[in-house]
Amino acid sequence: MALNLLSPAELKAISFLDTNKSSHLAKLTGGIALQRMECRAPFRRRVNCSVQQPPPAWPGRAVPEPGRSTWDGPKPISVLGSTGSIGTQTLDIVAENPDKFRIVGLAAGSNVTLLADQVKRFRPQIVAVRNEALVGELKEALADVNEKPEIIPGEQGVIEVARHPDAVTVVTGIVGCAGLQPTVAAIEAGKDIALANKETLIAGGPFILPLAHKHNIKILPADSEHSAIFQCIQGLSDGALRRIILTASGGAFRDWPVDKLKEVKVADALKHPNWNMGKKITVDSATLFNKGLEVIEAHYLFGADYDNIEIVIHPQSIIHSMVETQDSSVLAQLGWPDMRLPILYTMSWPDRIYCSEVTWPRLDLCKLGSLTFKSPDNKKYPSMNLAYAAGRTGGTMTGVLSAANEKAVELFIDEKISYLDIFKVVELTCDKHQSEMVASPSLEEIIHYDLWARDYAATLQSSSSPSPVPA
Repeated sequence: MALNLLSPAELKAISFLDTNKSSHLAKLTGGIALQRMECRAPFRRRVNCSVQQPPPAWPGRAVPEPGRSTWDGPKPISVLGSTGSIGTQTLDIVAENPDKFRIVGLAAGSNVTLLADQVKRFRPQIVAVRNEALVGELKEALADVNEKPEIIPGEQGVIEVARHPDAVTVVTGIVGCAGLQPTVAAIEAGKDIALANKETLIAGGPFILPLAHKHNIKILPADSEHSAIFQCIQGLSDGALRRIILTASGGAFRDWPVDKLKEVKVADALKHPNWNMGKKITVDSATLFNKGLEVIEAHYLFGADYDNIEIVIHPQSIIHSMVETQDSSVLAQLGWPDMRLPILYTMSWPDRIYCSEVTWPRLDLCKLGSLTFKSPDNKKYPSMNLAYAAGRTGGTMTGVLSAANEKAVELFIDEKISYLDIFKVVELTCDKHQSEMVASPSLEEIIHYDLWARDYAATLQSSSSPSPVPA
């Protein structure tokens, strides 16, 4: 099922990507005109080049401040989203290193069975279950526990776990904008953030970063690419960072010709060449939207200009990202694709913790053989142009981009739109948002436009009319 979009002439008049310089255009099936990343295209209706950007979490270097405490005993940790992928891997690390970490608080959504098992094993002081209707079930599951934790239901419970006075670091593994308010609570309570929630910076960067600086807390990236960059900038001097190079696997279609993409089925997009992951992130890897969103996150984390953040396809996924310094040296972080390492470093920084090679296999370059790289194809991956344009606009536009993509991927997986329509839905949603874009949004405005973008993207459907119509 494919969307019938505006004519090319109509798109030229409204598109949030600058279509005036025809020599730079790459045409996507359906009439959308996209401009290459290096053209620095602003959104047409509201040019925000003069908008002051929020201070980055790490301005091109990472140096622990003098007197930063290292822990003689186990470091107290709270985990938001404890039953999800990030949460369970975090708890695996804690279980393997009980002398280094201890759990203060756990917050989960609705997986009460797993949450109860986690409570029994890690004995937190406070527990939250977002689904209030399941509190009774959780209490019943913990009936035989001698030292019961405090259980607080709903969103307020998650916030209380985030700001518990004994926690030093909070791992934010809650998906989507649902993780924003608990993260804000943790920052205001002076907790360091082990950041695994993309929306915290992609949608919330203009609000979150000034707040983090105000409360003098650290935002430590837990995804592999930004952790790689973070590790590479350790000890750099002021102004030493020249360029960020984000590596990408290329996803399911890295070896497909562009003209075959119109034939893509959902099953095709879910065949990742390297990993078995969830449906949404696997589709994002196929479209390269995951990497476009990581470009925005890298800008907010490290302060690099968008002109100095690049994407390179690296099929082996061994180099997790690189930085170039002013003298043209390139520093890279290598390792097997394993999310536990970046999570561990957010919890242990600035220290390094010994890991057994039994459970943490060591990298063997000789056994690996070779590493290869290639430039991403802008025609195959229109997501890059969309992400760079949204990033340069800033404000609420980046959150709208992310939310629209999430809804578009959902529509694709449900077979309500075609694969190529994912890019069209995202662009049309960003187009629509231009007249209401907020350059320096409040937390409430960030959440409002996240919800708006999902609702608007959902209204775009197949129609015989010359443009998308509400469902």
